Amino acid sequence: MRKTYLKEHHKGYYALLQARGELWQHLHEVDKQAQSMVDAIVARMAEIDGVSEELKATDQMTWVGLMNNYRQCAEELVLGDVVYG
Repeated sequence: MRKTYLKEHHKGYYALLQARGELWQHLHEVDKQAQSMVDAIVARMAEIDGVSEELKATDQMTWVGLMNNYRQCAEELVLGDVVYG
């Protein structure tokens, strides 16, 4: 997504990264940063709502639903900040 965004909206920067041979390194760093942020946000949301391993053991479907919801929300936040920022 970041590559497409750069290619369509920041052509000069995209061309510069390509010319320097730094495009894949940049994309890798953005991916690592985005994944790290998503994981941190999901963990924090679960902590705030009190979602624990105990809930996972006793009501797995509820736990899965909550965690999927947290991940989806976190990914939307990170897309705006990291990928398209």
